[in-house]
Amino acid sequence: MAGPGAFIRLIGAGWTLVRNDALLPRELDPLYSSGARALSRFLRVFAGRQARNGRPGERLARALEPLEPVAIKVGQLLSTRADIFGRQFAEDLSRLKDRLPPFPTAVARAEVEYALGRPIETLFATFGEPVAAASLAQAHEAVLLDGRRVAVKVLRPAIARRVADDGEVLSLAARLVNRWVPAARRLEPRAFAATVMRATELELDLRLEAAGADELGEVMAEDGYMAAPVVVWEGVGKRVLTMEWAKGRPLSDEEALADPALDRKALADNLIRAFLAQALDHGVFHADLHEGNLFVAPPAQITAVDFGIIGRLGAPERRYLAQILWGFLNRDYEEIARIHFEAGYVPATHSVSAFAQALRAVGEPIFGRAAAEVPMSRVLTQLFEITALFDMRLRPELVLLQKTMMTVEGVARRIDPEHDIWAASDPVVRRWIARELSPATRLKRLAGEAEIAVRNLARLTQDPPTPTAVAVVEERREGSPLLWFALGALVSGAAFLAGMAI
Repeated sequence: MAGPGAFIRLIGAGWTLVRNDALLPRELDPLYSSGARALSRFLRVFAGRQARNGRPGERLARALEPLEPVAIKVGQLLSTRADIFGRQFAEDLSRLKDRLPPFPTAVARAEVEYALGRPIETLFATFGEPVAAASLAQAHEAVLLDGRRVAVKVLRPAIARRVADDGEVLSLAARLVNRWVPAARRLEPRAFAATVMRATELELDLRLEAAGADELGEVMAEDGYMAAPVVVWEGVGKRVLTMEWAKGRPLSDEEALADPALDRKALADNLIRAFLAQALDHGVFHADLHEGNLFVAPPAQITAVDFGIIGRLGAPERRYLAQILWGFLNRDYEEIARIHFEAGYVPATHSVSAFAQALRAVGEPIFGRAAAEVPMSRVLTQLFEITALFDMRLRPELVLLQKTMMTVEGVARRIDPEHDIWAASDPVVRRWIARELSPATRLKRLAGEAEIAVRNLARLTQDPPTPTAVAVVEERREGSPLLWFALGALVSGAAFLAGMAI
């Protein structure tokens, strides 16, 4: 149950947006329904002088800054969608990525010494001023005693309390939306809020981020589409993270893409393929791939930083994702629909063929067209209408995947406005399909499942469950467990031999 403080902060956040004319900005009046237009004009009565200054994106950025840190995450996501909101709007919001006011270096030095339990001079030859300041932490350039150039990330003071307060407000907002906006219930607002807050809370322990960076560094090295800086473990604590300096320039730098030595098409391809390879091949992916966390160097090298949010997918989710992408690549809408039903994304009460028809209506107009020719805002509107029509509900385990896919696509389109996400995805998805859905792999998987079944049956015969007092138990035959054990062993052995042979 949210306390009075959460209600007050939620009202305060809405009031801040209203004062900046950032909730229902006047520039979008022609796009509103009659009711929304009337509400927009009413709220404008309460707008302050700051509402007259700047474009909608500038006003929204100005309103979100004091609402950090969770509100800034929303701004970061919006700033990647220049294809929907316009380039100017995205650029105005991009200042939220790494241009927030830093806290004093003296405070950062004290935090480092406290977290590491040692004087700062025993690890660093130099410790410089902040080079980037984000909603949760800021980064300092430093040099180790052995001469290596490193980046030291330090959490903002008292940030844990502010995140907890934000969590209460977000949870309250999700409950209100779930109660009063029936159309939004299928998006599982409460589950979404819980997932976002859980991921944000994990960001508050930089030891976990160091482990995630180390794990993803190994994963990225296998394909070479993306790289991660090396973790300096002696400089890692709960509130401090030290990593080697990232190569290249931050993609958030306006001049980063002006380098003629950059192959922008290959750069966009590498970004898409890096994400898909992480998610499909390894089931673990960097879940915060906005421009502020990406460094680029010629000809098409990408280095990721900020591993506070790591997404993970189980084997079934990876298989469903690959099969859905493969279906789109082959324009096989019946297969895509079947997978949605098999995964439980669409209730079984609906028709597979009807859903396939709806998918075709969205997919065919955009397939193979250049990004600049695709009206993405209209496509997203159509998808929303279709998912509502078929009662699709948001899957909490896929929240980070969906959010990251949107972010990666938006960044890739900014790098290369003509980028074809489907062509970029094809090699990775095709490789996964060839490996994981081949007859040999399927038989080996069947053998593994059969072996597990046999072990469970053997365990039951050795330690049968205590029978309950029902008549059916009295009719159990003594030979049944041994019979099922023999049949299970036979199936397991046959499947295993077939898998080995292939």
